[in-house]
Amino acid sequence: MSYLRGEEDKEEGCPFCRALEEIQSDERNLVLYRSTRVLAMLNKYPYNNGHILLVPFVHVPSLEDLPTEVMSELAALIQVVLRVLHSAYVPSGFNVGANIGETGGAGVPEHVHMHVLPRWSGDTNFMTTVAETRVLPEELAVTYRRLRDLMDDFLKVGD
Repeated sequence: MSYLRGEEDKEEGCPFCRALEEIQSDERNLVLYRSTRVLAMLNKYPYNNGHILLVPFVHVPSLEDLPTEVMSELAALIQVVLRVLHSAYVPSGFNVGANIGETGGAGVPEHVHMHVLPRWSGDTNFMTTVAETRVLPEELAVTYRRLRDLMDDFLKVGD
């Protein structure tokens, strides 16, 4: 709630570039996996458990600015993340997409990233609608350990 109220001090600079640079702090930054050009990390303020962000290493504002090889790696990682989330949470569906630009809803408009969000029937309830509060049944640290291990397992199978 302190974040939603704007009470938390925001760090300067791009949070994604910071996570990219701080390799030794992957757990603190919720980084699940680093590929050659894209990293997968948990959303620090998730809509649902398992809300994963896919972040290209290159700092650009839109998908159209990404080189083809980065887009290819991004698409391949989306497939892996969908498989991991299916295995971990057995969701009924997914939202996969990008919010581009501040008007498009991007929280970090200067560094394009993709959201992969597991969904279940009825996952929007009165708490979200009336109390403007989200209830997550699993702590972020538990989600992190669970998905990091699954990412490793699924990526080893693909090798």
